[in-house]
Amino acid sequence: MLIQPTQADVRRFFCGVFAKTHGAAVVQEGLAGLNLSPLEELVRSWIDEHPEYHAELADLDGALRNMEQVDPNRDNPFLHLSMHLSISEQCSIDQPRGIRQAVELLSARRNSLHTAHHEVMQCLGRMVMESQQKGKPPDGAAYIACVQRNATRD
Repeated sequence: MLIQPTQADVRRFFCGVFAKTHGAAVVQEGLAGLNLSPLEELVRSWIDEHPEYHAELADLDGALRNMEQVDPNRDNPFLHLSMHLSISEQCSIDQPRGIRQAVELLSARRNSLHTAHHEVMQCLGRMVMESQQKGKPPDGAAYIACVQRNATRD
């Protein structure tokens, strides 16, 4: 079964994980992080890496209200966290084949999984953009080659 969440669904999910793990009442009661699914735990770990997004994640109504506003001068926290999540999932199942090893090598070279993910995002974004422009399926081999190039340069 193919699951196709809407933009609003994605925002609700990320804001919901934030509320479960960082919400004032949750933290005050010492309940942060209880009963998280494995996916929510993964999302929590990436949210923790991005405190600059916490204010937006804490405001679900604002996040839903601002869906159509695009500011090219700042990151979209929901897209950014979705890309972290996508890369993590790709690595967990090694799809496209070879992505796990390429990301592990890049992480070791950068001494940071977080920094490596940000470089991988550039490759992933390029692959998606080229696929859309050419009207062809995404080129997984080109994506992995891009990550490998980043991992072998200083």
